[in-house]
Amino acid sequence: MNFRLCQLVLLACAASYVGQTGCFAQTLREGLPAAPQPMLLAAGEPYNGAQHGSVGDKPSDAAPSALEPVSLSPVTMAPHPEDSLYWVSGQVNVIFQGNLPFHSPYEGTNSFRTAAEYKTSMVGTLFTALRRSHSIRYNTDFVFDVEDALGRGLSQALGLAGFTNLDVVRNPYLSQAPYLARYEIHQVIGLTDAATDQAPGPLAPAPSVPVRRFELRAGKMTLPDVFDLNDVGSDSHLQFMNWTVDNNGAWDYAADTRGYTVGGLAEYDDRAWSVRYGVFAMPTVANGLALDWAFSRAHGQNGEFELRRTLIADRKGVTRVLFYANRAHMGDYREAVAAYLAGTDPTPTITSHEHFGALKYGFGFNNEQELTASLRVFGRFGWNEGQHESFAYTEVDQTVEAGADLSGIRWHRPIDKVGLVMVSNAIKRDHQNYLKYGGLGFLLGDGKLNYSRENIVESYYNWHAWRGLFYSVDIQHINNPGYNRDRGPVWVGSVRGHIDF
Repeated sequence: MNFRLCQLVLLACAASYVGQTGCFAQTLREGLPAAPQPMLLAAGEPYNGAQHGSVGDKPSDAAPSALEPVSLSPVTMAPHPEDSLYWVSGQVNVIFQGNLPFHSPYEGTNSFRTAAEYKTSMVGTLFTALRRSHSIRYNTDFVFDVEDALGRGLSQALGLAGFTNLDVVRNPYLSQAPYLARYEIHQVIGLTDAATDQAPGPLAPAPSVPVRRFELRAGKMTLPDVFDLNDVGSDSHLQFMNWTVDNNGAWDYAADTRGYTVGGLAEYDDRAWSVRYGVFAMPTVANGLALDWAFSRAHGQNGEFELRRTLIADRKGVTRVLFYANRAHMGDYREAVAAYLAGTDPTPTITSHEHFGALKYGFGFNNEQELTASLRVFGRFGWNEGQHESFAYTEVDQTVEAGADLSGIRWHRPIDKVGLVMVSNAIKRDHQNYLKYGGLGFLLGDGKLNYSRENIVESYYNWHAWRGLFYSVDIQHINNPGYNRDRGPVWVGSVRGHIDF
C-alpha cells in the first residue's frame, strides 16, 4: 500500500472515531467514486444517474407498519442544500483485496496468479454540477467531474472475466495523476407542467422533473450512468464489487480503459416507461485509452427500453431491455484460429485479423423487484455474437446472474445492507478455440484451455458507521477462473472503506 493510500485509510479511521464521539469536522477534503457508480443520497438507495427507475416511486426501504419505526441517520458528511443552482459532492473508496493460493497445473501470460497476493485500490472523485436556472420544465445542467484512481488489481486485473474489483483501472502504465472524468450538458425538455420528485444528485441536481419529458446528454460520460441501472446491483462502492455483477458482462459498452467515452444520447420519459438511445466513440484498440473520433467508421450504438411495473402490489419493480451494436477496428476469433491451423500464424493473434467497420452486437435483460420492505431481488441476462473480439469491457459472450440484498431494518440498522449474488459467464466456440490454442485477449490467456463456464458467488455486508462513512466486508468464490476447469477455485476476500461528502 503506497503512502497516499495509507493517508486515506487513516482518514477513514479518524472520521469513524470523530463520529463515535459526536463531533463533526466540516473541512474534509472532497473526493468520490470510480466509474460507473455514483454516490449514496438516500438511506440505502444508490444514486443512479437521472433516477429513471425511482422517480416518483415508493422508496424501496420504507418500513411497513408491522415493523418498528426507524430513524434514518444522515448519509453524507456535509448537508446538500435543497433546490440549489449548484451541486458539489464527493466520495473516496478504498478497497483492500487478497486471494488465497489455489490449484493450477500451469499458468500463462494473462493468467490469474496462483500465489497468495494482496492489493489496494483507491478512487476519489469530485462531483460538480451547475443549473442554469430553477426552471423544472426546461432545466439545463452543466456537469464537470475530476477523478483520481490509484492502486492495482490482483494479478494486474488479468485472468478473470468477472474480475473482483470494479474500481481497478486495467492498464498498470496509466498515469496516477487526477484526470477529467466527466464533462457534459444535460438538458430537460418538459412536455407538461405536471412534475414528480426525484432524488437530486451530481448528474441531475434538480429536485423534480416533468412527468413527461425529453432528456438530452452530450459530452464525456460513462454509459452505466444511464444504461443498465439496477438499484440492487450497480454500485461497487456500497454493494457488490465484481465487474460482471455490477454491470452486464456481455455488454461490451463503448469506453476507454478508464470506463469513459464521448458522445450523446436522447431519451423520452413517461409515467411508467422510458426509452433511450445514444451514440458514443469507441477506443482505437481493445481496452485502449485513445478514442477513435471518426464516427463514420467506429462508434457504439446503445438503446434501452425501461418499464416501471411491479409484480407485487405496493412494491417497486423495474424491467430494462438493452441492445448495443459496436463498429470498430476489431479482430475476428474465427479468422485468427483458421490462420493458426493453416500454419500462417505461429500462434493465434487477434490483432493480425482486425478490420475497420467490424460489427459486434448483443442485448441484455435487467430486472429488480422489491419483495418486502427490506428484501429486494434482481437479475440480469446478457448475450453477444462472440465471433468478434471483446473490445472495451471484459471477455464475456453470455452471462446470467441472480441475487438479492436485505437491509438491516429488523436488527435496527436500516442503512446497513447484506447482499448475495451468483453469476455465470460463458464465451462462444470461436472465442474458446482462440484461448485453447494459446491466443491472448486483453484479459485472458492461460496458454491453453479446458473450457467450462466461469461461475462466481459473491456476498457482502455494508455497515453504516456514521454519517457518510461506511465499511464493508466482501467474499468472492470463483470457480473455473478464466473459463478453465484445470485451475481454481479462487477465494478472494475484501475490506472496503467508503466516505460520502
